[in-house]
Amino acid sequence: MKTAERHRLKHNEVADTVQDVWAGVQTNRRSLVAGLAIILVLISSVGAWTYYRGQRNGKASALLGEAMILADTPVVDATAPGQKPAPPQPRTFPNERAKLEAAFPKFLAAADAYPDTTAGIAARYHAAATLAALGRQAEARQRYAEVIDRDGRGVYGKMAKLGQAELNVQEKQYDQAIASLRELSLDTKGDVPVDAVLSQLGAAYLAAGKKAEAQQTFQRITTEFAASPYAADARKQLDVLKATS
Repeated sequence: MKTAERHRLKHNEVADTVQDVWAGVQTNRRSLVAGLAIILVLISSVGAWTYYRGQRNGKASALLGEAMILADTPVVDATAPGQKPAPPQPRTFPNERAKLEAAFPKFLAAADAYPDTTAGIAARYHAAATLAALGRQAEARQRYAEVIDRDGRGVYGKMAKLGQAELNVQEKQYDQAIASLRELSLDTKGDVPVDAVLSQLGAAYLAAGKKAEAQQTFQRITTEFAASPYAADARKQLDVLKATS
């Protein structure tokens, strides 16, 4: 075959290939455009959702911040002996209970407005802890349970379990408290410090009259967590237990 003929055939093959590709593009043009449109919509949706989540987290954090500021407001007793109670000073409360009662609805509002955000879950935990401090155990238990439902494996979920255990001790449900605290104490890689859990576990054992178990628990704190802020109290408890044994 002559060289010119081979070049002509090769040129025709290339032209035919280009025409086939172009025909395929034209045939599938609608599908390609639709697919591209879907991709663009997905990208836009992800961006919008990320922005939406950021906005929600920001608003939830702002509400939580307002509640925390209120909870940290100083208590100033302006009552002098033999005198009528003076009106509360600006940005202060006459007693701790008044401050807690003012802070609780703020925490609850933040929790209910943005229930699934990190700040909302934190607000719900603080609402539960505030109820516990006010002596409203049944309501506190319910709020702690709500935190656990939303964040069972997170730091606030575990803190809520500690809160429930404390309520169990107050209500003399020692076995439930001890079981929960023992489980939490085994989570050495968790967000809640093990020494803090052990300190509460030792107190639960003492409340239940289980001195041997309490002694072992406090001993573990002093041995494994010698630099812990709970170690000094653990040593005092050990001294008391040894003196009364």
